[in-house]
Parts: sequence; structure tokens; C-alpha cells
Amino acid sequence: MSTHPFVRAVCDLKFENTFNPYVDRCETFDRVDAARTRAAALEAMIESAMAAPVDAIWVGRDLGYRGGRRTGLALTDEVNASAHMSRWGVEISRPTIGAVVAERTAAVIWTMLAQIEARIFLWNVFPLHPHEPGQPFTNRNHNAKERRAGEDILASLIGLLRPKRIFAIGNDASQAVSRVNDLLPILPVRHPSYGGQTQFLQQIREAYALETPQPSMPLLL
Repeated sequence: MSTHPFVRAVCDLKFENTFNPYVDRCETFDRVDAARTRAAALEAMIESAMAAPVDAIWVGRDLGYRGGRRTGLALTDEVNASAHMSRWGVEISRPTIGAVVAERTAAVIWTMLAQIEARIFLWNVFPLHPHEPGQPFTNRNHNAKERRAGEDILASLIGLLRPKRIFAIGNDASQAVSRVNDLLPILPVRHPSYGGQTQFLQQIREAYALETPQPSMPLLL
């Protein structure tokens, strides 16, 4: 069991039709010690993030079945898990078996993070994977009870890391962050799914003063 109070609090979260990647094991895809591995990774990252100033927390909605359910890392799929942990000096073995699984939202998020050197911690309003009843490999929106529990955890995270600002990815995240924070600047950005990718990319480029890629010019013969 984790020794850090924050990680213990996340491990203690339990709701119907949810998967807690830090204590639960997926019998289809997880290694025997998968939950322990994911909890250890989270604890190591929290401790690393607390050791020096954090530029921002990027907050999404909840874990997805192709991403955080498997990695235990917010807004991160298995394709980008190593890059995520390496940003915090953490190296832990993969908790799952079989082919590496990609997630579209994570791919867009990490397209931008790959261009940013700032210390950015990723989190979700609800830090577990909510799914439809009897269908573990689906995604659903977290409910009001789950949101309240997640907001308590989010408030604790903000207090621990004391970031300079918070990026709220999508409307759900923006509303939740506004409820738990009235001191730090909040930058609402479009969620990259459901047609929001272009706007999300532009908002992040502007926030971090990144150059917009220029379209390639046709060769003149």
C-alpha cells in the first residue's frame, strides 16, 4: 500500500461501475502486480512534482478505457506512458500485457507536451475510469457523487503542488476547477475530441508561445 496520503486517498476511492487502476486488476489485460505498479508510479511522480515548482496542472475529465485505465496516468496512453514518467524522472515497468494501445485524445495532448519543457502535471476531475454497467471497456461521464469525490482529490492536489496556473481541458473540467479553486489563474481550453482538436492545439500554442506549423509549399518544377 502507498505511503503518501494523497495516493492513499486516491486508492481509497471506490464506486459502482468504475475501475480504480491503483487497486483494481483487469483480468484481461493487467499483469498480476499491475495495480501496485500504477500506484507506485503515481506516488513517485507526486513526490517528484513536489520537489520543484510546477508550471501548471492540466485537468481533464476522467480516465478512459484505452488510456488511463491501463496506464494509471491522466491523459496518457501506453504509447506515451514512458514519456510521461520520464518527465518526472520515474521509470517503472509496463503494467499491462499484449499489444500497446493508443488513445486519440492522449495522442493530441502529447503532440503538444512534446514541444513544451515546462513542468506540467496531468490529472482528471474524476481520477478513476467510469464505465457502463457490465461493460468495462466502455467510457461514461462520471456522475455527481463521483465528481464531488474527485473535486476533493483535485483540491488536495492543487494544494500539494501549488502550480502557477491550471489548464481546464473541456467544459466539465473548467466547471470543476472553478468550484475548487479561486486563487490560481484558470485557462479553459477546448477538449481535443469531438471536433475540438484544432482549437485545442491553437490555444496551447498561444499559451506557451509555440510557433504554428506552416503548411508545406508545393515544389515548383
